[in-house]
Amino acid sequence: MYRFLLSRQWVILTLIGLLLMPVMVRLGFWQLHRHEHRVANNKVIAAGLKATPVPVESVTRPGYQVPHKDLYRMVTATGRFDTAHEVVARHRTAGNSGSDDSSGGGEEVGYHVITPLVLDDGRAVLVNRGWISPGDDPTKFPKIPPPPSGEVTVLGRLRPDESTSSTGIRDRKGLPSRQIMLINGSEVKSAGGLPEQTVGGYLEMVSPKPGSGGPGLIPDPDHSSIGPHMAYAIQWWLFTAMVPVGWVILLRRERAEILAARKKESEVPEEPETPQEPEGSVPVAV
Repeated sequence: MYRFLLSRQWVILTLIGLLLMPVMVRLGFWQLHRHEHRVANNKVIAAGLKATPVPVESVTRPGYQVPHKDLYRMVTATGRFDTAHEVVARHRTAGNSGSDDSSGGGEEVGYHVITPLVLDDGRAVLVNRGWISPGDDPTKFPKIPPPPSGEVTVLGRLRPDESTSSTGIRDRKGLPSRQIMLINGSEVKSAGGLPEQTVGGYLEMVSPKPGSGGPGLIPDPDHSSIGPHMAYAIQWWLFTAMVPVGWVILLRRERAEILAARKKESEVPEEPETPQEPEGSVPVAV
């Protein structure tokens, strides 16, 4: 009855189903892990934004890699802005902090203004003062409204040094003077120069507020959305369950068609044999 399962068509169909099922299960778990990562990341961001601000010197130092647990940690830094070594980060939007979860959303692309803040002890910290329009000539250093003069206390969100792997931003060489792609100490030092004692990471400035025409401050990162990853995981697992269900449906349909064909063959009446006249007989005329 089920000998048709050994046909080439059914063997290929069964093998394809057996191959697809583990692949789709793994894709489901991949999306589940992305969901879990997003949820955990949101908790870290929320904790950092709600934390009581601490001096930047207490959480980072020269050569230090800012850990994930300190992502968006609120910190303060007191010093003087060094505009002589100011640079701009290219291809940024007003709502984009450079993280892999950020999106320009169709906003105008411009620059982020990166200004070193020299602390009282001589060390420096990079401060992202916000977004400015690209201007008319992208090959020239834009006109940037100056930061507050004299000693100032900056409140900001601590961010780790950017890299291509962490942001998806591809680094480029041969950029115009004082322009960079990635916000990190080595890039800024190459483009605009930096004090040797520059602490790891950088700050996204929250206060003081810029004056009229100044760079637009970067808003707090979104940490409420969890994305569609859980829905995608469930979708992949439903697809996995549909494979054997579909296979059984096709099997039953094929079996029903075979049984119907056999029944039809058995119901066809046999035609009666026509009697043959003996050889040499002469038809009798009536």
